Amino acid sequence: MSELAMLALHEQIEEEGGYVIATYYLETGRGADIVKKISAIAVEQTTGTWVPVPEETPEMREKHVAKVVGIYEVPGHEFEVPGNLEARQFIFQLAYPAVNFGPQIPMLLSTVIGNISMSGKLKLLDLKFPKSFLKSFKGPKFGTQGIRELLGIPERPLLNNMIKPCTGYTPEVGARLFSQAIRGGVDIVKDDELIADPPFCPMVERVKLYMAEARRYYEETGNKVLYTVNITDRADKVKENAKRALDAGANALMINYLTAGITALQSLAEDPEINVPILAHLDFAGTMYESPYSGLSSYLILGKLARLAGADIVVYPSPFGKFPFLRERYLQIGHHLLGKWLHFKPTFPMPGGGVMPAVVPAIIRDLGKDCILGAGGAIHGHPMGPVAGGKAMRQAIDAALQGIPIREAAEQHPELKSAIEAWGLMEDEEQALFEIKQ
Repeated sequence: MSELAMLALHEQIEEEGGYVIATYYLETGRGADIVKKISAIAVEQTTGTWVPVPEETPEMREKHVAKVVGIYEVPGHEFEVPGNLEARQFIFQLAYPAVNFGPQIPMLLSTVIGNISMSGKLKLLDLKFPKSFLKSFKGPKFGTQGIRELLGIPERPLLNNMIKPCTGYTPEVGARLFSQAIRGGVDIVKDDELIADPPFCPMVERVKLYMAEARRYYEETGNKVLYTVNITDRADKVKENAKRALDAGANALMINYLTAGITALQSLAEDPEINVPILAHLDFAGTMYESPYSGLSSYLILGKLARLAGADIVVYPSPFGKFPFLRERYLQIGHHLLGKWLHFKPTFPMPGGGVMPAVVPAIIRDLGKDCILGAGGAIHGHPMGPVAGGKAMRQAIDAALQGIPIREAAEQHPELKSAIEAWGLMEDEEQALFEIKQ
C-alpha cells in the first residue's frame, strides 16, 4: 500500500464512518519527508512495524491501517522552505478504524498515543469519535442536573471545600473541619487527593463521622451536603473501597482517576449498585499535558475523556490560582464538560487550586452558573476560621450573581471583608461583573 493510497479525504472518512480521528502536533527537522513520516506513524500504530512482515497483507492494511486525513504546516510554506529554518511545525490528522480497539478507552489510547508518545516532539491534541463508537458509553450517571436535584439547589453555582490540611489528621479532627465548613455554607466537601484510607484516618471511620455531621446539619437547617470520599487504590480494590464507603453511609465518591486508571472511573460510573455522584480528581494530569511538545492536551484528558468515562464532577486548574494554566485551556475544558454532546449528561466543571472570594466573579463569568467553586485554603485558612471562610465564599457568589462588586458587598459582611483584606481583589472584577450581567 503506497503512501498516496493511505491518504484520505476528510469527507470520505465522514461518509464511511467507523473512524476515530486523532489530531496531532508534530515538529520535524527542516529536511524531513513529512508525508513519509506521518504515513509511517499511521502504519506503526495500526498494522505494521519498521520493516515489512509477511502477514501484513494489502487486504489487512485496507481494513485496519490508519488513514492520513490531513497534513497542515504552520506557517504554510508553499514553494520553498527558508534556508535559515531549522525546524518545521505541523498539525496532522489520522483516522483510525474503531474496529481495531473497540469501544474502550485503554486500547483507544494505546492506539492513538501509544508507542508514538516516545517519538520526540509529537502531541495528541484532540479526538473526534463516530456516533457508533460513542453509543457504547454511558457517561455521567448524575451530571449537573442530577447533582442539583440531590442537593435541592436548582440554579446558583455550588461551593465545594477541600479539607485542609491535606493529610495527617484523625477522623475526629476531620469531622470537626467538615462540620465547620458546612456550617459556613459549603454544599460539597471532598477529601484531599492525598488522603484515602491511611491507618491514622481510616476511610470507613471517617465516612461515619462526617455523614453523622451531615445528618445533624440537615436536621438543623434542612440543607443537604455531599461528601466525596476518596476511594483511590489499586485497580482490584477500587470497587471494594466504593462498596465499603457506601455501606458506611457515603453519598458521593471521589477517585484520582489518572493514577488509578480512567477505566476505574468508568467501571464505577457504570456499576448499577453505585448510585452516587463521582468526582474525578486531576492529580497526575500535569505529567500528561504540561509539555507543549508531547503527551495529551489538557482539554482532552481533563475534559472530553473524563466525561466519556462518567465523571459527574471534574476538578481542574483555574488560571487565577496557584498552578500556571492558560485561560483558554480552562475554557476549553469547561466547554467539553458542559457542551451538548449526544446522550451524555453535562459534567460539573470545578476549577480549583487557590480559589478565593476575589476570583469568584471571573469564574462565574467564564463558566456560568453550572460550575463548582473549589476552595480549600480560602475556607480553612480564613483569618476568622473555617465557618467564616465558607460564609465569605458564599457571600462572594451571591454578590457576583447580583452584580455587586465584592468590595461593596464586603462592607455588609465582615467575613468577606476579612478575606479581601487578607488576599486582595482581582483587577478585572468590574469587567467580570459587567459580563455576568450581559
